[in-house]
Amino acid sequence: MTADTDFQKIVLTDDPDAQNDAFLRAFNSGSGAIFDQLYRDDAISNLSGRPLNGPERTQAIKELLATGPSLDSRIKYSYRAGDVIFVVVDFDLELVDEAGERVKIHGTCTDVLRQMPDGTWLMAIDRPVGDPPSV
Repeated sequence: MTADTDFQKIVLTDDPDAQNDAFLRAFNSGSGAIFDQLYRDDAISNLSGRPLNGPERTQAIKELLATGPSLDSRIKYSYRAGDVIFVVVDFDLELVDEAGERVKIHGTCTDVLRQMPDGTWLMAIDRPVGDPPSV
């Protein structure tokens, strides 16, 4: 991540590779506020391990990113139907567990993005499912 990255200009697009790059930049910024701006207000994410939306989702994202995790992901496939995009990615997540140990989680994530009236895209559903963590 370069120091000159303008995090306020991170936006999701209808291009799956550009969407993935933006998602990774926002997540790896370490700022829950930056990452959460990619979600609709009513979006659901189970990034915390359980499905959350609204202020609970925002708080869980901020708490997770404050621990300094790192994420890498690769697009497996995506489908678009009008103002909806369904994306499947394989991901590798490294984070600190409750015991303070670094763990690596590999998994698959299914995402649903919706196009907003202004033409921008936002996450509506973010559902990562990890394999059992490894140390």
